[in-house]
Order: sequence, then structure tokens, then C-alpha cells
Amino acid sequence: MKKVTKKLMALGLSTAMALSLVACGSSPEPAQTQEAPAKEPETAPATEPEAPADNAAADTAESTEGSTSDLNASITLWTYPIGNWGDSATVDSLIASFNAAYPGVTVTVEYLDYTNGDDQVNTAIEGGQAPDIVMEGPERLVANWGARGLMVDLSDLFATEAGGEIYDSVESACKGADGKYYEYPLCMVAHCMAINQNIFEAADAMQYLDVENHTWTTENFLKAVQAVYDSGHENVAAIYCSGQGGDQGTRAIINNLYSSTFTNAEHTAYTADTPENIKALETLYAQDGINFDASINGGEEITLFRNGTLAMSFCWNAAQQTNTDNAAAGTTNNGDTILPMLFPSDDGKTELCGGIWGFGIFDNGDQAKIDAAKAFIDFICNEPSQVKESVKASTYFPVRPTLTGIYDGMETAETMDMFSTYFMPSMGDYYQVVPGWAEARTEWWNMLQRIGTGGDVTTEVGTFVTNANTAAGAGN
Repeated sequence: MKKVTKKLMALGLSTAMALSLVACGSSPEPAQTQEAPAKEPETAPATEPEAPADNAAADTAESTEGSTSDLNASITLWTYPIGNWGDSATVDSLIASFNAAYPGVTVTVEYLDYTNGDDQVNTAIEGGQAPDIVMEGPERLVANWGARGLMVDLSDLFATEAGGEIYDSVESACKGADGKYYEYPLCMVAHCMAINQNIFEAADAMQYLDVENHTWTTENFLKAVQAVYDSGHENVAAIYCSGQGGDQGTRAIINNLYSSTFTNAEHTAYTADTPENIKALETLYAQDGINFDASINGGEEITLFRNGTLAMSFCWNAAQQTNTDNAAAGTTNNGDTILPMLFPSDDGKTELCGGIWGFGIFDNGDQAKIDAAKAFIDFICNEPSQVKESVKASTYFPVRPTLTGIYDGMETAETMDMFSTYFMPSMGDYYQVVPGWAEARTEWWNMLQRIGTGGDVTTEVGTFVTNANTAAGAGN
């Protein structure tokens, strides 16, 4: 007999809006966030970034005097809620530093969210009033607006020494199919999962984890879930699927269980109908304590995890771990310890979905504005006296391995170092730039809903791939 979908008690779901992904973002993917942080939309840590010291800004202004004083323009920056880049006080301090070096450029900011932000941008495009700069990820800047010929080529920024330091996988994600760069990246994060350590200890399930390395095998993951379920915790985990929020988590658990893929390596077609993915979905559906739940999304799953209803979350990252909205960082609402974990895999090699965020410039036909926008991006992302503060404002990680010590001296330093050491190296292929991505995301959660109500897994995954590849123009 097939398992009937169980509805979780969505306690305190109003709080979930504050905890929804950037991305956990795609973007998370900001909601997916980070592919957030999953805010796609991701929740940012409460610690506010420090504003750059006045003398640093003054030094920058003095060193650039003459070369920048003749740059005059008024530009608009529209930013999605990527960490504290959604906080006006933080962004104002960053702009103040930029204006110390570029006093002739006025920057007006519009703050977007992941509920209505896309509609706002698309309406502006249709009305011929697109912003000059948008801060977001490759899903929008490259695969959407860039592919439509609306964005400025930023190849000249990548030609600089700082551009050359960017991780190859990140740089590749910022490039369109035509070879032009439509995003200049600032920060990144790898999305993971997490467990309630107290619940696992009470169930004697910690024996199945490699706590030191935050890893576990597929076999041990299933043993741990069964142990927690047998201990009396009926809702161990949820395959949430009311919408796309946090969908990078459901993709990651399914793709990693038996080491499969979501797209091809060329990012031209969807490949989720592999025997390995079908086996993963069948395994999750049959597993006691894991319930397909069409009443919640990723942000709401986080709320249920924080309040103890769920024993694990598939929608986690560094921003969630450092969040202090309802309790001390790294704890649930009642003080239980939250332990971040890599997704389980059968081959010992987890590939995490990631979020990449940076800046793109709409081509509004005004070269003075384009030049000013490029100057802003170059200053924020590359100026030595500024870039650490810019990344810190995101609450995520730099896209260049040479940029270290971002969070030194902050309360979050130990946690951020843990994620840098154990999670960021497992960031996998950034596949969220396949054509038809928006349609594929909708097809994904619709597929999970059908499986959750008893649909044949092979049939439903086949339907997903057919519809997604039709949207991608890849056929099937």
C-alpha cells in the first residue's frame, strides 16, 4: 500500500517569511538561497556588517582623485535581499564609501523581494525604465535577461587581475551561451542540510553520522531516519513542494542519494529521469518518517525544523546557522543544537547546490550611466579597501580564493570558518542556467506533489523531463 501524504502542522508560519530562502536562493539559489542564501530568499545572520572606516574611504578617494572626478551620472541599483544587501543602512554605508571615491555618481536604490521582485523588473523592462544595475544571480542576469539581449557585456571587468582570481566554476556561470559575461560576481554560498542533534542523540542515531566531517552515507542516513522515527518522532523530514521556495534542497537530496544529475554537463537539457534519481525518489517515498508535503515550501520547512516539528531540514546554509531571530545562533527555538550536514551520498562525494550573487547592467542606451555602473561594480567587488565589507554585507563567502579573513573577529567567525572548511569545497556544478529554468522549477514541485499523492515515480519523472526540456528547447 502506498504511503499517504501527511500534512505537517505548520506552526508559526508567519515567521517563515523571515526565514524563507535567497535562493536556500536559487538565486539561494536565493528561494530557492542562496540555488537564498535560499531567501531564494535566504535568511541573513543578525550581525550587521561593519561600515568601512572613514579613513579607508578617504584614502580611496585620495588615491583615485583625478581619475574619477570627471565621472558624473545618476544610476539606479535594484537589489534582491541577499543577506544585508537588503538592508538600507548597510547599503547606504557601502554607497557612501563608493561616493568618497566617485563623488560625481549618484546611486538610487530599490529593494526587491522574491515574491514580487521579478514582476517589478519585468514591468520596468516593458516600460523602458529598467534599472541600471541589478544585484542577483546567473539564473536571472545570465540565463534570463542576458539571454534576451538586455544586458551589457562585462568582459572588460573580467580582464582585470581581480577578475582573473575568480573561481573557474563561478566565472563560467556568469557567461552566457554567446560567450559574453552578464554578471560580475561578488559572493557565493553552498546550500546544505541540518539535523536536530538533541533529537538524534535521544534516538541513538548519532552513530550513523561522521560528525567531525559533517558527512554520512546514504545507507547510514536511512538508518538514522528510521531510528529517529522509531523513537517516536513521526515527522523526521519533509519533501516540501508547495512551490519553488527552497527547491535546491529537494533537488540535492534526490540527486546525491545515488549520485545522479539534474542536467547535462553542457547545461542544455534536463536529465532527472535517470535510474538513480528514480531510485532515490522511490526510496524517500517509502522511508518511514519522510513525508512528501504539498502544504509547505522551504522557508516553512525551516520554521517547522526550528520549532521541533521536524528533526532535520533539507533547506540550510551558513545564513540559517548564524540566524538569531528566535534563539541563539546554531540552536532551535527551544535551545536544541543544530548540526549542519552534507547531503548523504552513496559514493562519498556530495555535490551541493550553490548560490552565486553579483551585479549585472541593463543596457539602457546611455554610455555615461553604463560607465558609472561599471565603476560602481568594480569598486564594490575589487577595490582592496572595500571588497571585504561588500562580501561581509552579503553574509556569504567570497568568489575568489585569495580573499580571506572576511569574518575574522566577528561572533560568526567560527561558524563561517566551519562552512568554508567543510561545505564550500563540496559546491557542485552550477546548473541553474539551463534554458527554461523558470518553467523547470515549476515542473519540479508539481512532479513532487504528484509523487506524494501516489503517482508512479518513473511516469512522473518522465513527465517532468519532457516538459522541462520542451521549455528548454531541447526536446526529449
